[in-house]
Amino acid sequence: MNLQAPLAPEEADTAPEERFFVEALARGLAVMRSFDQQHERLTISEVARRTELNRATARRFLLTLQALGYVASDGKFFWLTPKVLSLGHAYLSSTPLPRLLQPVLEQVSEELHESCSASILEDGEIVYIARAATRRVISIGLGVGSRLPAYCTSMGRVLLAALEADQLRAYLDSTPLLPLTPHTLTDPVRLRAELERVRAQGYALVDQELELGLRSIAVPVRNARGRVLAAMNVGVQAGRVSQEEMLERFLPVLQRAAQGLTPLLGI
Repeated sequence: MNLQAPLAPEEADTAPEERFFVEALARGLAVMRSFDQQHERLTISEVARRTELNRATARRFLLTLQALGYVASDGKFFWLTPKVLSLGHAYLSSTPLPRLLQPVLEQVSEELHESCSASILEDGEIVYIARAATRRVISIGLGVGSRLPAYCTSMGRVLLAALEADQLRAYLDSTPLLPLTPHTLTDPVRLRAELERVRAQGYALVDQELELGLRSIAVPVRNARGRVLAAMNVGVQAGRVSQEEMLERFLPVLQRAAQGLTPLLGI
């Protein structure tokens, strides 16, 4: 699930100085990012629409990416190839956070017999950086690199609650709060109040706001100085595990796991 706005290159958090900004590179990355779980195969026109590029420009970028091996085509549709995984692997191999998180997630998953994940916040979405999954599968296919809206996910709310006031204000001003289910919180005032509660209590419990039947609970992962680096959660089928059980049995396990990571994450 990816609900982001059109992937125009000027979506960066802060505009870089023009003399250092390589627009062609930004456009090429936007073309690659136009593919996601809901848009695995795209025509040139569809890529152009999703990136806000004209059709001729989108075609040139797609053909360049095809020549480099990052996309393939049958003459009409284009799709990403496994070669793009090498870009994500470069991040995973260059930062210790996913490597430190993975064994902890596996321990939590084994203890609770549920899937456990970790994510960071990027461009108003959570990005999965580590995951230990069980065979109990929800309809959303999730893995490392998956992106979900922050406002209606437990990890997203933990990460949003850690933002500075001006950062949170900018997020709420620019993010459409779409009703993904009848339970999704879409009122910015109520969402802000919920984030304040999450910040005060140190966890977020989200009940069927992203998808009907999906319930999750998340805690922040902090470094030694108290800075939130990531969020960790457990997701369950709502019919199997009550909110009370998540608070009484799942939350302490997550909190202990997150606290155990803090000394390893430096300052």
